[in-house]
Amino acid sequence: MIEWRERHISEKHLVLLLSFFVGAFSAAAAGLLKSFIHIIQQLVEGHLIAGGHTWWYLITPVIGITLAALFVKYIVRDDISHGITKILYAISQRKSIIKPHNMWSSVVGSGLTIGFGGSVGAEAPIVLTGAAIGSNLAKAFRLNQKTMMLMIGCGAAGAIGGIFKAPIAGLVFTLEVLMMDLTMTSVAPLLISSVTATAISYLLTGVDPMFPIVAAEPFLVKRIPWYLILGAICGLVSLYFTRGMNHLEQWMKHSIQSMWGKLLVGGAMLSMLIFLFPPLYGEGYDVIRQLINGDCTTAIVNSPLSQFLSFHPQLVLVGYFVAIILLKIVASVATNGAGGVGGIFAPSLFMGAIVGFVTARLMSMMGLSVSEANFALVGMAGLMSGVMHAPLTGIFLIAELTGGYHLFMPLMIVSVISYLTIMLFEPHSLYAMRLAQKGELLTHNKDRNVLTLLKMDSVLETDFITIFPEMTLGQLVKVISTSNRNVFPVVDNDGHLRGILLLDEVRNIMFQPRLYKRFTVEQLMTSPAAVLSSNMPMEKVMETFEDTGAWNLPVVDEERKYLGFVSKSKIFNSYRHVLVHFSEE
Repeated sequence: MIEWRERHISEKHLVLLLSFFVGAFSAAAAGLLKSFIHIIQQLVEGHLIAGGHTWWYLITPVIGITLAALFVKYIVRDDISHGITKILYAISQRKSIIKPHNMWSSVVGSGLTIGFGGSVGAEAPIVLTGAAIGSNLAKAFRLNQKTMMLMIGCGAAGAIGGIFKAPIAGLVFTLEVLMMDLTMTSVAPLLISSVTATAISYLLTGVDPMFPIVAAEPFLVKRIPWYLILGAICGLVSLYFTRGMNHLEQWMKHSIQSMWGKLLVGGAMLSMLIFLFPPLYGEGYDVIRQLINGDCTTAIVNSPLSQFLSFHPQLVLVGYFVAIILLKIVASVATNGAGGVGGIFAPSLFMGAIVGFVTARLMSMMGLSVSEANFALVGMAGLMSGVMHAPLTGIFLIAELTGGYHLFMPLMIVSVISYLTIMLFEPHSLYAMRLAQKGELLTHNKDRNVLTLLKMDSVLETDFITIFPEMTLGQLVKVISTSNRNVFPVVDNDGHLRGILLLDEVRNIMFQPRLYKRFTVEQLMTSPAAVLSSNMPMEKVMETFEDTGAWNLPVVDEERKYLGFVSKSKIFNSYRHVLVHFSEE
């Protein structure tokens, strides 16, 4: 089969053909996930809750998280959380290989989580599913890593186009969030996948936008200053979203080790939050539809806090939604941290709509003339732009989601201001932050990318002869006579690095036999200018070389056991080799 393809179909035509099938399969996966979620929701809301048993709202999210956690632990047996971060890792490391089970495992895991009311979104899992389809389809045809990377992008674009009915957003998401280079070779396959997936989604669910607008007003130039304020607020809330969620995830991960402990703590937190704030149940898309169409009271009706509306309706309503903004990230982390599977697309849209509404309501209370529906709509774009560091994705996604093309101007203003605001404080999106902390993130900076692609193993030199502190100068001279290096690492009996000895430091005494027993290596050795760790990113390694002015530096593991040396010349040679390969791609 492969031989026939190589003889009859050029790689260029094969890529275009595969991009069509990747888009189609991604749309099918998106449709399957939506149907799976809808079936579970019908079971829960149509039978249990519709019968007056509203307390099921507190139990079903925990049931979904538990089923998802058991599915991941005993069937998948792999971590399937943080889907887009996994895609970024595959691309960053130039492997472009995503495990085959990701073509279906995220659909099942997120379907169980969200269908039963987990406070996360289905979009990131379906993006991982689409990317896995692209990666494994390319692998089946034995395509090179460059083409595999393009197929990952096609799968992601198809997934966004399919689940949101947003073909342009699918394309720009791939370019902005996955940080793929835009070339004439890549743009056609990406467009084919995105458009194909959107067309199939139209056939399955109709052409109506996901959040049709009823109450939006026309854009007025005089309201530009208020949109500027909203953009800055969205940027600050995006910063809270990014750092808050990252810190909560780290706390959940390191503070609670057992699966059942995480289920207990996360489930209890989520149930309590949903009891007080019912809009935190599920993806929150119903609340978004209500806010962009002028309905701001339905969200609080089922809350026990609604009894306080009689005191001061305006302030209680605003305070209620502000609390939801602050607690949404807690609900999302509780869902995922307890074992659920979901992404941050839906939470960012949900919070953005509420931020826009609250800002508009506060301005109205101060006597300003603003549209709450418009602010809720563009607030979604603002928060998505800030959280994902992707202003174009925010602009086009919200325009396509709502059909609000007449609001392009405020969408652009709010998205750009939000992006610029968060960039003052946080250089990486939540997706990229996890990889950036490990030094494994590729960016659009090609020079930095080359350093990212270099690994310590590829530049580590191990042909240095080790010596011991108790060795005499006479013994050292014998070692020097057999070595072609002028640096000698000094280690103890357990292999721990104690220091280094430079040939220049002993050159003036090494030819004086009368001193051979007087001096030991411990007396002659010195401390290195710096010590590198085996897991240190290459960018940090280069910074260390620049700060110290050294030419060779020792490398140790986590227990400070000596591993070898890294030299500037070795890094530069490897850098040139990778740069040539990188540029050819």
